Amino acid sequence: MTSQVARTVLRLDPESVQALKDGINFQKNTEDGKCYIIYKNKDKLRACRNQCKHQGGLFIKDIEDIDGRTVRCTKHYWKLNVATMEYVNPPDSFMQDELDAVFSGTDGSLELVELNPPDPWTVDLREQQKLQVGEMTLTYITHACMELKAGNKQMMFDPWLTGPAFARGWWLLHEPPPDAMERLCRADLIYISHMHSDHLSYPTLKLLAQKRPDIPIYVGDTSRPVFWYLGKSGVNLTNIKVVPFGVWQNVDENLRFMILMDGVHPEMDTCVIVEYKGHMILNTVDCTRPNNGRLPHGVDVMMSDFAGGASGFPMTFHGGKYTETWKSDFIKNERKKLLNYKTQLVNSLQPKIYCPFAGYFTEAHPSDRYIKETNIKNNPVDLNESIRKRCPNTLTWTPLPGSVLDLAIALDDKSNRKAITEPPNGSKIYKDSWDFDLYLDELNASISADIFKYKSWIQFYYNWAGFKGYNLVIRVIETDDDFNRLDGGFDYLVDFMDLSFPDKRPERDHSYEEIKNRVGVMRHVVLNGRLWDDLYIGFNNRMSRDPDVYHHKFWNHFQTELPLSAPDWDHFLQTVSETDRTQESNGGCVLC
Repeated sequence: MTSQVARTVLRLDPESVQALKDGINFQKNTEDGKCYIIYKNKDKLRACRNQCKHQGGLFIKDIEDIDGRTVRCTKHYWKLNVATMEYVNPPDSFMQDELDAVFSGTDGSLELVELNPPDPWTVDLREQQKLQVGEMTLTYITHACMELKAGNKQMMFDPWLTGPAFARGWWLLHEPPPDAMERLCRADLIYISHMHSDHLSYPTLKLLAQKRPDIPIYVGDTSRPVFWYLGKSGVNLTNIKVVPFGVWQNVDENLRFMILMDGVHPEMDTCVIVEYKGHMILNTVDCTRPNNGRLPHGVDVMMSDFAGGASGFPMTFHGGKYTETWKSDFIKNERKKLLNYKTQLVNSLQPKIYCPFAGYFTEAHPSDRYIKETNIKNNPVDLNESIRKRCPNTLTWTPLPGSVLDLAIALDDKSNRKAITEPPNGSKIYKDSWDFDLYLDELNASISADIFKYKSWIQFYYNWAGFKGYNLVIRVIETDDDFNRLDGGFDYLVDFMDLSFPDKRPERDHSYEEIKNRVGVMRHVVLNGRLWDDLYIGFNNRMSRDPDVYHHKFWNHFQTELPLSAPDWDHFLQTVSETDRTQESNGGCVLC
């Protein structure tokens, strides 16, 4: 078991300790600029970092708090009770990581102490060796897919080369190089960061499995298996390696890598450090708080996501405050916050080279024109410009498909742009066709599945999902592509307090959500036991809430905690009642 290391993150002199007032105190470390919260109740103190566990936002005073115990996040208005370190909005979500408050017995000063395991990448440190031109290169393929050449080995990150992600909501912005699939097939190994389908692309992996099913694929040992859907997908890959976190995986005598977990979503998100001859590449991918914020400084190359706009909120919400003006202002502010956060992160880590990636997607289907026009994303050029102003010693690279970074040249003279080879003249950069019909036909094939002849599939499915004992009622309405109620589509209520399916909303006080889902995606999700990310992150639903409260416990269950085995629909069809067989739902409308 790895021993813990105590580290002082903030020190207050006796005068500053005496100045602490009862209630909430905001403190900043003037040495590194990091912020903390100290809650004082008489002589007792509780303390934590001033950083929301949801998406890293900064807490400020909660003007609605009358007891002086809660703070509000500036990003998504989550609230933390610092007297208990529990998040109260949304309820049943996170506990805040607490710092130890240690008083000096001699002079009355105070130290905030954090317990951390030793940085795993410092194990068996290797001295950097000089690289030859062409010895270590990165080639950008598309989105989060990079090819690393290190000596005589080739490694691929997160190959999404074809087809959509999140059912039909995301499509590739960049056209992969013409030989991208050949490059993938001849790689020595592949790293896949997590199970989201813009990183774990089944259309891509299906093609790979037909050509090279035994290629080594490495994933982290997350509680939610990355390849949980593999057996149902028809993808026959035979060499998947699940590895522990923070342990070097040796590829050859010079090349090794280690996978690290995300501090906010350890059940699914990971990042990776790759080292060749002492030179490190840090790829944080989509992690909200990679390795809980403990990352190596001064790496040779750092890559991270940059774009934002990868959530259904607020584009898919309507009613109440969700006017077009509110959405536009919110998205604009979120983009600005993300750009500033990424700039600050790069500034704190001081990599020699930085590359924004994992954000080159578009809502290309014509039915998603509204999302495409509303869901404005950060421009990587703007981010790199911001980084250059704050970090003049960091070389920035805005990649295009087929462009190559030669690390030997970049490290020798960072002002020499010859370190980056742009795509050949005439290369196609942006996609202009996506084979919509091919993939939508596959999704829509679920609509006519036998189970949907019987309305009792609803009870069978939600019993399988296993979420109950929560005072929330949802109404689910199947729609066409434009979210108009579908003639003959299902329209039903689920009361998660007792997992019942009433004909009307209960009389008791309860939270309520109305969720309109595109019928093809909803039935595909139900039929295959897929996570609801396809609906929510894929922009395939429209929602309203009363009251307007985020139900973390509900969404977390349907986005990360559904059973690993799909519903046994064969058993359902064998046991479906004769009543259902004679009342073939006539389209299945429960609420008419």
